[in-house]
Amino acid sequence: MSLLDYYDALLLDLDGTVWEGGRAIPGAVETIHESGLACMYITNNAARAPQEVAEKLRGIGVDASEELVLTSSQAAVTLARQDFPAGTKVLILGTESFRDLARAAGFEVVDSAEDNPEVVMQGHNPETGWAQLTEATLAIAGGAAYIATNLDTTLPMERGLAVGNGSMVAAVISATGVAPAAAGKPQPVMFQQAVQKLGATKPLAVGDRLNTDIEGANAAGFPTFHVLTGVSGPLALLEAPKEQRPTYLAENMLDLKKNAHQLLPGAQGGFTARINRRDILLERGHAGATSVEALRTVLEVAWAMPEPPELIRPGSAEAEAATDGWWR
Repeated sequence: MSLLDYYDALLLDLDGTVWEGGRAIPGAVETIHESGLACMYITNNAARAPQEVAEKLRGIGVDASEELVLTSSQAAVTLARQDFPAGTKVLILGTESFRDLARAAGFEVVDSAEDNPEVVMQGHNPETGWAQLTEATLAIAGGAAYIATNLDTTLPMERGLAVGNGSMVAAVISATGVAPAAAGKPQPVMFQQAVQKLGATKPLAVGDRLNTDIEGANAAGFPTFHVLTGVSGPLALLEAPKEQRPTYLAENMLDLKKNAHQLLPGAQGGFTARINRRDILLERGHAGATSVEALRTVLEVAWAMPEPPELIRPGSAEAEAATDGWWR
């Protein structure tokens, strides 16, 4: 029985999960098609409008409409609209699509702190520079509320991890001493909105970043499926606090087709793990056992410890081979 048989919808992250720098991650599109489940695409990337995201998904072979996309820029506008009426002046650091969403919600979008905006909203835009950050800083210093679409410090690209919105937000925090309200993941709202839109009762959240995708879905009370194709790798998993620990651990989305028991943290691949003072000893292992099988074996033990282990000590040739790439 496949893991997919237990659920009626997939709540899918995009960057690092479905694609990387616009290139489909191997197995992702195939798995989406074969799942037969309703899918909602939930992204913290605020640089694109929902219709642009849907078009990009269709470009890699995924049949998706803009109604099946939720972005953190949408979430930020919704958050701002809860506290500020139509006609409120807002200063936006972000793309034109973000500004369009604010206008559609009834806000008056301005370009300068001199226009006395009541709200500053900041989302990812590769064109954001010193001048825009300064206007935001001046407006916040003047009393404007501060909302960030998300606090992702990095953004997965084909060449590696690029600067994310959270890193740009950090510059404004440094200049003002004001931390923004964050609208996107790890807040649970986007997941809850997605489930409501789909009418799902048994959703499974899929993502690659523990402190956004997994933490946000955990906060919403949904089971989580973590893939090792993006940001958070073995070290992050070993050190993850309880709220960031996924239900299932996978190499990539193809593993959604596996049996649920195979994907849970626990001894597998012939490996054994035990505590030795503050370390974990990983021993034995079948010939051909995989790195992710070793990781699931270790995580069951590591997550039962009061503090993360200091070292993972391989005690066999198989364990040595399986852990070789964990720290790269």
